[in-house]
Amino acid sequence: MMQMSSDIPFNERMLKWAREWQGRSYEQAAKKAGVTAEKIIEWESGEAKPTVRQARLLADEYERPFLEFFSLNIPDIRRSELVPDFRLYSDAPAPKENQELVHIQEWADTQRFNAMDLFELINEDAPAFPQALFASLSDRPELIAAKARIVAQFPLEVQMNKSVAERSKLPGLLRSKFDALGMMVLKNSRLKALRARGICIFYPTLPIIVFGNEAPTAQAFTIVHEFAHIILKKSAIIGDVYQPPAKTEIGRTERWCDRFAAAFLVPEDILSAYRQRPVRPLKFISDDEIKALAAQFGVSRHSMLIRLVELGYVQEDFYWKIKRAHFLAEEASYKQGGRAEYYGSRYRSSCGDLYTGLVLEAWGTGRITNHNACEFMGIKNLKHLNDIRNHFVR
Repeated sequence: MMQMSSDIPFNERMLKWAREWQGRSYEQAAKKAGVTAEKIIEWESGEAKPTVRQARLLADEYERPFLEFFSLNIPDIRRSELVPDFRLYSDAPAPKENQELVHIQEWADTQRFNAMDLFELINEDAPAFPQALFASLSDRPELIAAKARIVAQFPLEVQMNKSVAERSKLPGLLRSKFDALGMMVLKNSRLKALRARGICIFYPTLPIIVFGNEAPTAQAFTIVHEFAHIILKKSAIIGDVYQPPAKTEIGRTERWCDRFAAAFLVPEDILSAYRQRPVRPLKFISDDEIKALAAQFGVSRHSMLIRLVELGYVQEDFYWKIKRAHFLAEEASYKQGGRAEYYGSRYRSSCGDLYTGLVLEAWGTGRITNHNACEFMGIKNLKHLNDIRNHFVR
C-alpha cells in the first residue's frame, strides 16, 4: 500500500526554515512544487504535509538536502557576510538581491572547500598563487599586467587575429591559464539578473573568481578585471566596467582593475603597431575602426574603446556621452544561444576545469564513489558525469 503524504514525518519547522533561509516567497515555493501558496502555508503550519515528490522539489528549490526535512532541529548555521560591493550604484540594491548574491558567494565558497578536500584526498597540495604578482594601487597597472602575462604564460598570439568562433574561446583560455596560477574560476549565470558582472573572493590559497553569462569577449574582460582584484588582495562584487573617476577607495580600485584588464588584453606597444597614436585625442572614431581593432585583439568593442580612451587616442566625452550607454544596453540584452556540446557541458562550465579535474581524478582512483563524484559536481545523473569524463583532457 502506498504511503500517504500525511504519514511522512516531515518537520514543518524545517520546511519553513529552509524556505526563509533561501529567501523564497510562498509563491516561488508553490510554483516549484506545483501547488498554491496557501498549500505551502499549510505545510509549514503542520495542517498538511507534502508528498515525497513535492518535498524533493522544494529541497531542490531551497538548495537543501531532502533528508534535512526530517530533522528535529534547525541547523545552527549562519549566513556568510557578503564581500564588499564595488558596483558603485547610486541606488542601493534591494535586500533580496543581496541575499541572492550571498547564496552565490556561499556556493563558490563551498566549491573551494570541496576543492581543498579533494586535493587532500589525492595527496596533492593546493597550488599557491604567485606571491610575485601581488601589487597595490600605487603600482602602475600596465606594468603589472605585462608581468602577469609572462607569469601566466599567456602570449598575445593566442588571442590575436582570430575568427569569431575562435574569439569565443578566449574566456576558456583565460580560465585554463588562471587555473594553473592557483585560482578557481567559476561561472554562475544568475549574476546577470542581479546587476553584477562578477565576484572575487580573495584567499591566499585558491582565491575565487565568479563570472556570469555575458558575451564571450565581455566575459574575458570581467575575468581579467577580477584577476586584478586578486592581485590587489581585494574581494569584491563588480558591476559595470569603467566607472567615472572617484576619490573613494572603491573608485580608485575599480579604475585600477579596469586599466589592468585593458592593458592585459590590449598591450599599449602592440596597439600602437596597428594604430598610430594621434597628436591629440580624437573627438570621434568610427564604429568600423573600433570593430576592426577589437577583432585584431579578440576583445569587445567596449573594451577596445576603453583602452583607446585610456591611452589618449580618443576623447573621454566620446565614450561617456555617446558610446557608453549604447554598449551597456547591448551587453544587457545579450542572450547566450546554441546547444551544449554534450550533456555535462554546463556542469563542467560552471565548476571550471581545475575543480572538474580534481573530481575526476579522485573518482578515477577510487578515492570517492560514483555518488560522491556526482555530488561534488552537482549532478544527479551519472551519465552526465561519464560524458564529462569522456570529453575531459587535463
